[in-house]
Amino acid sequence: MDKKLKIVTIGGGSSYTPEIIEGFIKRYEKLPVSELWLVDIEEGREKLEIVGALAQRMIDKAGLKDKMKLFLTLNRREALVGADFVTTQFRVGLLEARIRDEKIPLTFGMLGQETNGAGGFAKAMRTIPVILDICKDMTELCPNAWLVNFTNPSGMITETVLKQYPNIKVAGLCNVPIGMKKSVIEVLEADEKDVEITFGGLNHFVWARTIKHKGVDKTREVLEKILSGNENLPANLKNSTPWIKEQILDTGMMPCPYHRYYYLSDEMLNSELTSFRAGKGTRGEQVKQVEKELFELYKDPNLNVKPKQLEQRGGQYYSDAACELICSIYNDAGTTMVVSTKNNGTIKCLPDNVSVEVSCKIYRDKLVPLPQDEMPIEVRGILQLMKNFEELTIMAGVNGDYGKALQALTINPLVTSGAVAKHILDEIIKQNWKYLPQFHHLNWEVK
Repeated sequence: MDKKLKIVTIGGGSSYTPEIIEGFIKRYEKLPVSELWLVDIEEGREKLEIVGALAQRMIDKAGLKDKMKLFLTLNRREALVGADFVTTQFRVGLLEARIRDEKIPLTFGMLGQETNGAGGFAKAMRTIPVILDICKDMTELCPNAWLVNFTNPSGMITETVLKQYPNIKVAGLCNVPIGMKKSVIEVLEADEKDVEITFGGLNHFVWARTIKHKGVDKTREVLEKILSGNENLPANLKNSTPWIKEQILDTGMMPCPYHRYYYLSDEMLNSELTSFRAGKGTRGEQVKQVEKELFELYKDPNLNVKPKQLEQRGGQYYSDAACELICSIYNDAGTTMVVSTKNNGTIKCLPDNVSVEVSCKIYRDKLVPLPQDEMPIEVRGILQLMKNFEELTIMAGVNGDYGKALQALTINPLVTSGAVAKHILDEIIKQNWKYLPQFHHLNWEVK
């Protein structure tokens, strides 16, 4: 393909943007981006201008000033006209909303986490109305564009698009499988090209189902090594809350880091509550400080590369994965990547019309999931429960259905009971009222 490419990044003022710019620059020969639009909202204007200036310096340094035109705008509709790809990396309510998502459950003695439990539910409630507005605009202004979503909770946002706007081509991305694969490569002391992993599950609830090295199944060997507690393990496999060895070996699959919240709920909760009650600040508060320092770096007029410190932000590899996905679609390459996409029987114990996070072949007009064995009974029940939670959350987020919202929180394993779920739900709605137009029919008096 040789047509000019227009890519729009919504949430362009994000601290992650230098990574996506770097990704497009290094792939320019295979992915000739001619227009790159960074879109944000009024509250993000200053960050957009700072990161936009850095992006321009990076483009200039790469010698692409006259080839890759950069545009900054607060007008989303202006940007979307004729786009080929739209990437979404926005956070409704900014980091202050994330901090609330963490603190509300903790106040009730429950886990406060950005994408899991009540915190992840709250983020979905704020994000769903915005992604629906974006899809509405895309249907009018760039109906043939691909939507590449890495706004969290990525799986639920992707499923919302699949169900509400079935004509939009959408793929959800997450950096968790990327981090897992890098860990496996390090454990096996192998070259990346020799390692093949089949992933299956849900976003932030995914397993490495089979791990092969040069075609030989190494799943059990990898599990034994990562459960050994060996000091030589990769840093991201070390944790103060170790897995229960017998439990993980029995599944026969490598869990993702987020499974700790479900397999080791009490330990993870006690750790968070101890930190919270000691006034040490939530992860969101820590990220806010990291972001502040990053944007000070970005202001440096001599900086024209992605700074190393961005890796401290968490979420590294997201943007690079998005660039690789777009490159594979553009070139009809058939690359294998892990994405959130429509199930259509890939994971047989889940409905066909839901999103699943699975290994796929990436083509110009479609994502083709790799075949998977049936989920083992050891994980089938909790996987179905988590999908049930996601489906109810999406219904509540789309329609402002209080009953469905309450049901979603009640069945979530990280929320202890229906009575507490109601208190948490009411607090989430009150504290996020301005971002939850779907619930305004309730006519609450929020002060």
